[in-house]
Amino acid sequence: MNKITRIIGGGWLAGRRTYIVSTAGIISAIAAYIAGDSDIFNMLQTLFTLGGIFFLRAGIHNHHKENTCKSQKNSKTRTAD
Repeated sequence: MNKITRIIGGGWLAGRRTYIVSTAGIISAIAAYIAGDSDIFNMLQTLFTLGGIFFLRAGIHNHHKENTCKSQKNSKTRTAD
């Protein structure tokens, strides 16, 4: 049962999938440009899109961490009262 829960939850990839896919896409876009399969405009469009997804995910992750820390502090102060 523990293995199934870990597989469904993402295992060691939990929280890293977006970064891995974005990085692979960025590398693919650069490789396609170098190989001559796409022009500079397609490469830049792909880079900005995937870079935006990468940093959006990082922002959501950091925001979630801050809110979790704040809620834990608030719950500790409420129980202390």
